[in-house]
Amino acid sequence: MLRLFNTLTKKVEEFKPLNPPVVNMYACGPTVYDYQHIGHMRRYVGDDILIRALEFNGFKVKQAMNITNVGHLVSDSDTGEDKMEKGARKFGMSVWDIAKKFEKQFFNSMDALNISRPDILMHAADYIQEQIVFIQILEQKGFAYKIEDGIYFDTSKVPNYTKLSGQNVDELKAGARIEMVKGKKHLTDFALWKFSYPNGRPFDLAKDTSLSRRQMEWASPYGLGFPGWHIECSTMAIKGLDTETLDIHTGGIDHISIHHTNEIAQSESATGKEFVKYWVHHNFLHVDGNKMSKSTGNIWTVEDVIKKGFDPLALRYLYLQTHYRQEMNFTWDSLEAAQVAYKRLIEEVAKLRDPKVGCAEYEEKFLEAINDDLNTAKALSVVWEMIKSDQPDSAKAESLLKMDQVLGLDFDSAKQKKKTIKIVVPAEVQLLIEERNGLRKQGSYTQADHVRNKIKKLGYNIKDTEKGVQIEKIDIVPEN
Repeated sequence: MLRLFNTLTKKVEEFKPLNPPVVNMYACGPTVYDYQHIGHMRRYVGDDILIRALEFNGFKVKQAMNITNVGHLVSDSDTGEDKMEKGARKFGMSVWDIAKKFEKQFFNSMDALNISRPDILMHAADYIQEQIVFIQILEQKGFAYKIEDGIYFDTSKVPNYTKLSGQNVDELKAGARIEMVKGKKHLTDFALWKFSYPNGRPFDLAKDTSLSRRQMEWASPYGLGFPGWHIECSTMAIKGLDTETLDIHTGGIDHISIHHTNEIAQSESATGKEFVKYWVHHNFLHVDGNKMSKSTGNIWTVEDVIKKGFDPLALRYLYLQTHYRQEMNFTWDSLEAAQVAYKRLIEEVAKLRDPKVGCAEYEEKFLEAINDDLNTAKALSVVWEMIKSDQPDSAKAESLLKMDQVLGLDFDSAKQKKKTIKIVVPAEVQLLIEERNGLRKQGSYTQADHVRNKIKKLGYNIKDTEKGVQIEKIDIVPEN
């Protein structure tokens, strides 16, 4: 049986949906104010593997995903500007055009990585009235209060408010991720509705030049404004999946202590029911051992990966080598190695013919790895073990196609792909190749051989053919 680590219970549990075989799953989607980078996309590959694993086990997944195009403030303390407004100013576009631009970029990245599209796609700005109704329910039940800044949720009325993160309020006070907004009753209270103007009343722009009109604002019983970030996910998850209790909710580990904690608080206060049975969270991706940040210039997108000559599915292969709950360190060298491994894998798959009865032994090992909390690294090792075995090619072919239903590495296109996946050669090696070519044209073959040896020490072998120089990545043997 499929077993998953449940953040709520802090242990690996056997997965049992509420109404099998149907699985209701909600995924926190992107805030479309800027480019989605490879750290974001690692998480969505992880979600895709989860969905494929569920379906591999006979479940029928109904996945809803939101697109946050309003209400996500730059600060976790419900202060600062909306990220959408910030993005619009940065790129010199309207918030609506920014949302379209980066939603398209997100889905282009998903397609390149062979990630399945969600069954239900929901945009926060399309569900404003539903969010207002949700807030009214919380208000009627005594969980909401008004201050000059907006309508806030009273977390003191929720028993075990921090049950997902396991933190206590004193730890949150010491953490400094949350600041106190004037008028809030408690540090952890959060905005359900933010006013465009103090107390929801319009102001005179000519008289108060320190204030400016938002591009996104709506009328509500509380005054002109916009919804808080957390309320959109509770509203759309329940609305989109037509249930008050979800089987699975996914997201990044950075959402555990605030965003998902607040989703639970407001959802369970409104419905009186458990919000989510299984919480699945994905860990961070770092670049060269450092956090990705604009200041260090180490934020890379899937487009960047492709521009550098890599197959995007080599990036997917690289993701699968690390368990989704472990931190992952990205380097261009690691992606180069993944491209080499993926190229070899595709070439092996392309050799196989006439899929028939599969290799039961290896299929069982593969399923065991996947069902062990989505252990993709172990699953890949089973794939290679089977390829190197003496099983009939027809059996390998059948089993590989089954395994790829989970891995999503596009084995169906192996014959075509093997011609397009290239070895990405570092600039240093490329310069040496050009130097060697020049020496050979001059007839300086001895010197050219010396350069060839330098290339080999860097981990590359070259062959001179009628079509030109062919380059092959090899394992470097250390000198004694």
